[in-house]
Amino acid sequence: MAEVRDVLRRPLGHFTERSLAGLALVLGAGVGFGVLLVLVRSRWTPLYDVDHGIAEWLNEQVSPHGPLVTVLNAITDLGGLAVILWLVSVAVVGLLIRRQGRLAVYLLVTGAGALILDPTLKALVDRLRPEVEVRIGSYSGESFPSGHALGSMVAYGALLLVFLPAMSHRWRKPAVALTALVVALIGFTRIALGVHFVSDVLGAWLLGAAWLGVTAYAFRLWRLERGRPAVPLEEGLEPEAARDVAPAPDEERLLPHPRAGVAELIIGWVLVLGVLYAFGTFVSHHADGTFFAALDTAVPNWFDEQRTPGRDEVSHWWSKVGDTHAILLISLVFCPLVLAVWRRWRPVLFVALTMFGELSLFLASAAAVDRPRPPIENLDGPMPTSSFPSGHIAATLCLWVAIAIVVFPRTDRWWRWVFVGLAVVMPVGVAISRMYRGMHHPTDFMGAMMLTACWVGILYWVVRPNADLAEGNRPAIESEDVHTLDDELAKAGRVD
Repeated sequence: MAEVRDVLRRPLGHFTERSLAGLALVLGAGVGFGVLLVLVRSRWTPLYDVDHGIAEWLNEQVSPHGPLVTVLNAITDLGGLAVILWLVSVAVVGLLIRRQGRLAVYLLVTGAGALILDPTLKALVDRLRPEVEVRIGSYSGESFPSGHALGSMVAYGALLLVFLPAMSHRWRKPAVALTALVVALIGFTRIALGVHFVSDVLGAWLLGAAWLGVTAYAFRLWRLERGRPAVPLEEGLEPEAARDVAPAPDEERLLPHPRAGVAELIIGWVLVLGVLYAFGTFVSHHADGTFFAALDTAVPNWFDEQRTPGRDEVSHWWSKVGDTHAILLISLVFCPLVLAVWRRWRPVLFVALTMFGELSLFLASAAAVDRPRPPIENLDGPMPTSSFPSGHIAATLCLWVAIAIVVFPRTDRWWRWVFVGLAVVMPVGVAISRMYRGMHHPTDFMGAMMLTACWVGILYWVVRPNADLAEGNRPAIESEDVHTLDDELAKAGRVD
């Protein structure tokens, strides 16, 4: 009987030990933050001297090196509000699609807490930013604590705890180390760019660790209340959800013959570049007296005569639909959703290669052909690339055609035709706006169509983005069940 009691007590004892150790760490982080907060508020001289001395020294070392500043700004953007919101939002929607509402609630609550704590404490402390000789970083608001450091600590830490069960044991420590490295680098960039003091970053890390500890402990108590066993934090928040939080749990191989596929794509890329170069060179330098030359003369002149302030404004916004930011945003929303719904990387790879190939083909062919813009007023001013082919039109075509190819065969609902319509309407709208603004000839539009048809066709043949459908793959959530996402979130928030 005593042995039975010992067996029963052992898990409880382990849970108690882990809980007390975790509580001690959380309290330690909280006390550390409180002490640092008091020292900052009281402007303790030794801390003041260290903060300002390091800020001035780093500014002297970093500011003369432009490439280094560019790298630091790229790293610091990983902790910016836009990236953090995208990561958390995509993760929450993906978890709801996979019917993991409790984990979605955890991410929402943890992220909301960081969003509340940062501006509140900034207003409370009201600390000025560092005054450095050469300002190299952009910022707004007060200095303590660092919002980038706090946001990255909370967001990346929470995402790690949620998705840790999806990783094999040998990859968990590297994942933790990589997350810690990213958070540390983001914090360092805030100091190196001269927008925060060392104490701002340290305070943010301590506050973030304390908040993560509190929310993780609350989630553990939530599990116990619902009859689930206590698990060590290194197993993640919800080990039972390992399959549902894994991006593609049923995909054994991304491509059946990856080496052959890479070779085919390289050969195809070169051939497409050859087609673009041949057509671009012809219409740019050898098409005098042909239909193409007449078209490239008549259409820009006609658009030039139709210009009004109102149409200029409309064309400006239509043109924005095809710029890099819009294309990247749509891709970064669509790809995670496809991954969450169909649990396959191959459609994501298809879209990613489509956009990478489009960009590289556009840059290479534009540099090789070096075609001047139409001889009318260019409303967008000087551009860094030449006229042929149109990058805006090609990017819009490639993206929406790739999306339609992925979505159309995966559902029999009426709204699949919406994506087909977008694959026509969006590129045509961008093409008209670019020609109206005097940035492209009609044959530049033709070049974009050639690029899209050839490159997307090659990718479809090599990657086979919809091959999983032939294997009987079903979506994680059916199209008619989309309304259940709110129900999942509401159900997760209720206490049993």
